[in-house]
Amino acid sequence: MGERLSLVWLQSGGCGGCTQSLLCHEPGPVFDALEVAGIDLRYHPGLSAPVGDVIELLDAIADGREPLDILCIEGAMLRGPHGTGHFHRLGGTGRAMTDWVARLAPRARYVAAVGSCSAYGGFSATAGNPLDACGLAYDGDTPGGLLGAGFASAGGLPVINIAGCPTHPGWVVETLQKLALEGFAPDELDAYGRPRLYADQLVHHGCGRNEFYEFKASAEKASDLGCLMENLGCKGTQAHADCNLRPWNGGGSCVKGGYACISCTEPGFEDPGHPFQETPKVAGIPIGLPTDMPKAWFVALAALSKSATPKRVRENATADHPLVVPALKKTGLK
Repeated sequence: MGERLSLVWLQSGGCGGCTQSLLCHEPGPVFDALEVAGIDLRYHPGLSAPVGDVIELLDAIADGREPLDILCIEGAMLRGPHGTGHFHRLGGTGRAMTDWVARLAPRARYVAAVGSCSAYGGFSATAGNPLDACGLAYDGDTPGGLLGAGFASAGGLPVINIAGCPTHPGWVVETLQKLALEGFAPDELDAYGRPRLYADQLVHHGCGRNEFYEFKASAEKASDLGCLMENLGCKGTQAHADCNLRPWNGGGSCVKGGYACISCTEPGFEDPGHPFQETPKVAGIPIGLPTDMPKAWFVALAALSKSATPKRVRENATADHPLVVPALKKTGLK
């Protein structure tokens, strides 16, 4: 194995949910996955064994006396009040977390924003954003954030935005492993800085409700089996993530559990302007259509699909369990 990489993980304005998700990594403990990749977890506020004087370690990194390969930040950057950052001070230092991150980030070979809060601001930036919360290199969908739009780490990369609320443990571990074993090229990040290893997919891909979607057989209430897009706010056709191709915790996803996708990997998802489980419509047409399909095509396809919906699909769509099972029919195929 080549050189080992050092990792420091700090938590800022958030709930810690991305760390909780990380602990559900499969197969095997996350610590084993990092060890095999040659990554030494130097510090995590909740997961590290005692490491001596943490403040001395961070000071040494910030001053250039100690090298750092990977800096992971979980949680939004809280710049308030009035740009001081004093809404969140790092315990024992009296210094704003925003100051610490601004000192440490240029020293790290790679900087990763873990979760949509750290990437774009997330839930801390809702309700008029009284915390003046932002991401590391984005403020919502606008480049900038705490570090600025032109930020590049010591390794020459922008901030790697492992977006999600929370992130899938596989997204985090595979990103860190790739950094350690292969490195990242700029074109392996999408337009919002997300690793394309998961962001080139849509939540729609692999969704267990896709037959209902194809026939526009829609659920009407949360317990129904049908497609959740038309009435219940699902944005799976727009959300960049592979949630239904790599299930969570061995077998689940939001839509599989009956809850609409709220596109938590996208900037600004936390404040859509309407209840999460409602689908706004104009003239009866959902405004959240697939991003790569013209509206006229979708309307025409929906009309055709609904006219051809099998009785089984139509009746099962508004039930909480299958009422009609697939027919037994010989097709002539050997």
